[in-house]
Amino acid sequence: MQKQAVAEVLLVKPDVSFIRRVIGAGGGDLKKCMQCGTCSAVCELAPETQPFPRRQMLEAQWGLKSRVLADPAIWLCHYCGDCTARCPRGARPGDVMAALRREAVRHFAAPAWMGAAVASPRALWALFLLPALIFAAIAAFSGQSGPAGAMEFAHMFPIAVLEAVFFAVAGIVIVMFAIGLARFVGALRASGYKQAILPGLLPSLGEILAHSRFAQCREHRDQRLGHLLTLWGFLGLGVVGTAVGVGHMLGLLRTPLPLANPFKVLANISALIILVGSLMLLVNRLKDPARRAASTYFDWFFLLVLVGVVATGIASELLRLAQLAAMYAVYFVHLVLVFALFLYAPYSKFAHLAYRTVAMAVCRPYRAGSARPAETAGAVEVRV
Repeated sequence: MQKQAVAEVLLVKPDVSFIRRVIGAGGGDLKKCMQCGTCSAVCELAPETQPFPRRQMLEAQWGLKSRVLADPAIWLCHYCGDCTARCPRGARPGDVMAALRREAVRHFAAPAWMGAAVASPRALWALFLLPALIFAAIAAFSGQSGPAGAMEFAHMFPIAVLEAVFFAVAGIVIVMFAIGLARFVGALRASGYKQAILPGLLPSLGEILAHSRFAQCREHRDQRLGHLLTLWGFLGLGVVGTAVGVGHMLGLLRTPLPLANPFKVLANISALIILVGSLMLLVNRLKDPARRAASTYFDWFFLLVLVGVVATGIASELLRLAQLAAMYAVYFVHLVLVFALFLYAPYSKFAHLAYRTVAMAVCRPYRAGSARPAETAGAVEVRV
């Protein structure tokens, strides 16, 4: 007896506000999509068993917020631009996928109001007012004159106080990331992605560290080097910052470190690497009229804060070496930017690193040739 497939009934309840946010977040040409499938056919990154972005374009058009934001395929997209360049209707699928990633970060954010605040330019002043007040208070109540002729940042911003602030920020960020990722994984499980994530984490991290998938891009292949330099420079600074912070707390290191100290050398090299990488990304975005027009506040916030952190960090060190009083003001700005970069990481493009890693890990079996959950089910009957 032939087995009859059972149809799955999908009751479509469009989330109109979600559609508007996607359009406003760079997906302004979403409605031009006619579902021809060209985008999925030309994408070098989309596996045959899990093609994208055609299906995600349809779900975004229909306003199926929960369904599309729980789809790991939006994180497999690396914004190559191949689909956008070949779309016959100019629907710009790559921009729509980028807008969906922004919505996913906001959707899974904890607390939700923080995700909305970081995504809104109207809240920008409040986001920077908090760290500005914190470091202004530290300078006002902890500032010391120091020995004559020896200006050090610690005279105005005691190292022990800064360590307490930033370790507290690190703890908050880890908890918020954990909650957001737990929500994302819960959504993946509810969507049928039951495969274990842990076995795929290390291979996925290897792909991200090498940016090997970027090498398959055709249109925006030049962005791979900028991303690689930014990532590795940031990792270098992260290693130095953690090691020096812990070493100082244990009494093993004293700052400022001599220029010849290995940690100092690695920090300076990493800073230059990340500065070059981030400037490459900035220039690539500015020189392309289409990408510049599609860029949103969400994109600029992370990129400009990152560039600001590195630039003020380098300037602070140079001013300290020159023993100019302006070093304190520049260092104050540097601290504010570093605070913002890390505290708001779970709600900015910084979060892409975490969500993309999990999505790539859970999708490894499907990228290897297995059918995705949607293909193992029966036919879908749609009712609007």
